[in-house]
Amino acid sequence: MNWLKFNRENLRRFTPAQVIVFYYFLAIAFSLLLMNLPGVYLPGVKISFIDSLFTAVSAVSVTGLAPISIGSTYSVFGICMLMLVLQIGGIGIMSIGTFFWLLVKKRIGLRERQLIMVEHNQYNLAGLVHLIKEIIKIILLIEIIGGLIFTAYIMRFYDTFSEALLNGMFMSVSATTNAGFAITETSLAQYFNDYFVQTLTMILIILGAIGFPVLIEVKSYFSKKVPHFRFSLFTKITTATFGFLLVFGAVMIFILESMHSFKGMAWHEKLFTALFHSVSSRSGGLTTYDVTKFSEATDIFISSLMFIGASPSSVGGGIRTTTFAIAVLFLINFARGNQVINVFKRQIKLIDVFRSYAVIILALVMVMTALLILLITEPGVPVIALLFEITSAFGTCGMSLGITSDLSVTGKVIIMLLMFIGRVGLISFLFTLGGKTKKLKYHYPKERVIIG
Repeated sequence: MNWLKFNRENLRRFTPAQVIVFYYFLAIAFSLLLMNLPGVYLPGVKISFIDSLFTAVSAVSVTGLAPISIGSTYSVFGICMLMLVLQIGGIGIMSIGTFFWLLVKKRIGLRERQLIMVEHNQYNLAGLVHLIKEIIKIILLIEIIGGLIFTAYIMRFYDTFSEALLNGMFMSVSATTNAGFAITETSLAQYFNDYFVQTLTMILIILGAIGFPVLIEVKSYFSKKVPHFRFSLFTKITTATFGFLLVFGAVMIFILESMHSFKGMAWHEKLFTALFHSVSSRSGGLTTYDVTKFSEATDIFISSLMFIGASPSSVGGGIRTTTFAIAVLFLINFARGNQVINVFKRQIKLIDVFRSYAVIILALVMVMTALLILLITEPGVPVIALLFEITSAFGTCGMSLGITSDLSVTGKVIIMLLMFIGRVGLISFLFTLGGKTKKLKYHYPKERVIIG
């Protein structure tokens, strides 16, 4: 008890962002332990510590990059443990912790509410416990419904119901949490012409990546429990940006590959392949087609989509859709000579513009630094493949051009760090480095600086 009290007092000295990062480190250690329990691996299978750690980090960050094959490495028990870790990573450390606190009827104090607020990028302490309850209920309901539909549909491909249930639930959890893991070595390539599986998978990926607040607001809208309900600016910007990126991504992939790897395909095969990989590049990581066949132009374009990533307060990573939207809106308004950003009859606060550009600049510096290091540690690997791997890790996407297992120890450490930062979020990571902010009691005279 004294040790526990001591550690709680120590943790109070740190900022909420630093505590969140610390908890995610604990989650990785816990996941590493779970993924090495007796019976987790198939008989005769052994993997190195670095590969085991890499898989644990990838699972907690719900990325999906893995140096090993899931189906030929883990037993049924191991796959169940992996699904448990995906839930922890997808729903969030503080969400899971709050859920258990509520189960044991523990009071959710101010400190816990601050941690929840930081993890889910909220600005108010009010309603956070309700937010967590809604997140847990919605995500679990989506996963269960998706898993049962998958199970009923793929049952014909398996000898027993238990096999179909295991694969169906894993497909649902992996898609909803945007984990990108698949039991088969070729992801969802066996469903290349199965548009039902593809459509359901895309729906689950979108529901996981669009943001928990959006799902909660949509639920409130259809429940009619809130009189004069109005969607928030966050939901409007998120939905518009998310939809634009999906459509624009699908159109660009369709055009870029129509004269390349899509030659000889039927129009519906081209359409679904382009649409699926546009959706998956948000943060899903699942593939129905061999992405190594894509042209370099498509690889760079998909890398940019993975760099943007999913929405804030979702299961995905990257700089996030709202960051991208605010940056673009600022450029458009600045080019027009406007001093403020007005969108959906609301004005964006200047601090959010600052935060957006801070995230983008830090992300670009990180990606370029990681690329420079990997060019040194991974000689002979094409630059495009390295960039693809880096943006996939940072966006917690999980797509790869097949170089993950061949990376050096240093290369794997760099990718693990990017996956971790992508899941924690750049804002939290930046605040972790910065420490506690101090309010200045004075300010210097302002002066203009020549720009451009």
